[in-house]
Amino acid sequence: MTMIRRIIRPLAIILCCISASKVLANGFGLASQDAFASARGEAFAATANNASAIYYNPAGIAQLEGSQLRSGIYSIYVDPTFQPPSTQPNAGQTYTIGKHFNFIPQVFLTHSFENSPVSVGLGVYAPYGGNMDWPQDTGFRAVALAGSLKYLRINPVIAFKLAPNLFIAGGLMVDYGNIDLESGLSSSTRYPDFFRFKGDGWSVGYNLGALWKPIDQISIGATFRSATKFTMDGHAEFEQLTAGILDTTLPAHANFKFPITAVVGISYRPTPKWNLEFDADYTDWNSFDMTTIYQEGSVPFGGTQNPSVNFDWQPSWIYELGVTRYFDSGWHVSAGYVFNETSVPSAYYTPLVVDMDRHFFSVGAGCKGKRFDFDLAYQFGYGPAHTVSGSTPSSLSGLNSGETADGTYKFISHAILVTVGMRF
Repeated sequence: MTMIRRIIRPLAIILCCISASKVLANGFGLASQDAFASARGEAFAATANNASAIYYNPAGIAQLEGSQLRSGIYSIYVDPTFQPPSTQPNAGQTYTIGKHFNFIPQVFLTHSFENSPVSVGLGVYAPYGGNMDWPQDTGFRAVALAGSLKYLRINPVIAFKLAPNLFIAGGLMVDYGNIDLESGLSSSTRYPDFFRFKGDGWSVGYNLGALWKPIDQISIGATFRSATKFTMDGHAEFEQLTAGILDTTLPAHANFKFPITAVVGISYRPTPKWNLEFDADYTDWNSFDMTTIYQEGSVPFGGTQNPSVNFDWQPSWIYELGVTRYFDSGWHVSAGYVFNETSVPSAYYTPLVVDMDRHFFSVGAGCKGKRFDFDLAYQFGYGPAHTVSGSTPSSLSGLNSGETADGTYKFISHAILVTVGMRF
């Protein structure tokens, strides 16, 4: 227990202070939690043979022996860009965000009891995150200027070995969320005004997993994570440069429901030296529909008492394919591909997510020793040009200003993942 506290305390502080950037996933999701799994294109639900299985498929920890610790960091460079429509005065310009680099750590600890079918584990990681900050003169400042989501999950799990080839698991998800949203009250860049909402809250959910090996060459895995509901309590800020209107801060709150997710995968191992896997990952982003920011007190001129934000997101899939080649020396190499469907429709497009259909390619290598192991992966993400037209602003300020999120968006990312493990 002392070891667990020593691990979690500093990591929780780090995670809560990091604005994790949305890279490999739909909506705000962060799918990359381990260098070995990411090198395989996140196709790991049917393999799940290290401590990061707590995230990918908790049933997998029942395959492990003794105590295992696995920790790493996801280092990301993201470069989304925006070009306004040809009808706007700033047409031809290319805009990009202000912050490109992010670093997201994670840690997983497991223990399998000797001569027992029971294994337990604890994960601390960030399953969601977002961070976007756009310049003032994009032409959509009243729709969105900046936003960040910080999200921390503490995930204890327990797994059972029901038979030599069948494992099940369940866990508790204790989640902390912190959200910060900012937009202009008008389209003016000469006398800029702002509306900000900041809030945080806690939620509890659960995750389940199952792993079945009908024959030595094939394993089938599935995992499910429940929705998590938050009431983000905080405050709303109005800042205006108009004479006679004071800056105003009001107590405020908003409700958010993060989606259920489900993953199913199949692994084929023609020989002990090869592992090929395909996973399908479903996220029900219908939970992000209409959100109202409830404010206590009177708002200043130009503001709205209880503004609503219309997300109208849609369910989407991530398809993951990976392969690993093992060598007698303990080394292994992997490669993977991911196709990531968009979850944000053009009808209410938000520049705070810059979501689109994306392709991710990854490679990696690692070595497993008697007590220590490590993995290193590189991941490249590409989102082809996505043109949004005829969109409706998601907020009243956007509607009143006449601005929209219309334009052409592109996406590039580069990521390095490093993970180290220890068995004791």
